Amino acid sequence: MTTPLLDPHAPDLPGRAVIAQRWSDAMFLHWRVEPDRIRPLLPPGVEPDIFEGSAWIALVPFVLSDFRFLPFGPVPRLGTFHEINVRTYGVDADGRRGVVFQTLEAQHLVPVLTARALFGLPYRWAQIGMRDEPEARVREVRSRRRSPGGRPGEPRTRIRVAIGETPVDTPLSRFLTARWGFHERHLGRTVWAANEHEPWPLVDAELLALDDHLLADAGFPDLAARRPDSVLAMPFAHPGLITRFSRARLV
Repeated sequence: MTTPLLDPHAPDLPGRAVIAQRWSDAMFLHWRVEPDRIRPLLPPGVEPDIFEGSAWIALVPFVLSDFRFLPFGPVPRLGTFHEINVRTYGVDADGRRGVVFQTLEAQHLVPVLTARALFGLPYRWAQIGMRDEPEARVREVRSRRRSPGGRPGEPRTRIRVAIGETPVDTPLSRFLTARWGFHERHLGRTVWAANEHEPWPLVDAELLALDDHLLADAGFPDLAARRPDSVLAMPFAHPGLITRFSRARLV
């Protein structure tokens, strides 16, 4: 069955925006998996979203900045941090196609606790660093999860990617990135939180090195050993996208 081409433009939010943030320096590593592998990981009422017969698992590092609770300004000091998420994709009975996070690593503890409380998102506190090599157009990300006591622990990841200059806009790239919300199980119920931002500016990219334990921690120990089926990135030195979220609603 052919998946309809997703619109790269976000629909209007279903209500007032309550949170805003900037996303930049994103890289998208995706692997095909059998849909039955992700079905048990989805919230009730959400089914695997499939492209060309496959479900997809992603490893996505990026920088989150200018975090704010609207209508207030950015949160001082804690409003900028690195994040790495392991995610897949689902669709509910109303046709809402969104992200389903398996884990989210983040640098600062306060945003981690806030996101867990508001949305039930599976955030983990981690030590994360990102280093760019502009002349080579290479970006490297390293992360190690912190233990409850604040000491670095497991799991960890190292991702090294060469970022190209060729724009990418295909049915697959839209399927993997044009996601205007997320599904999550929170307080025993499935919720949907919509977001909006400008269309993703995507370019080709090449994975140079991967030493990863996050995929295994999310239940996919075999993926890091094989090449991703898709590698995309935001253009090098792109200023990023402002993203707005509405309140979560029950599914």
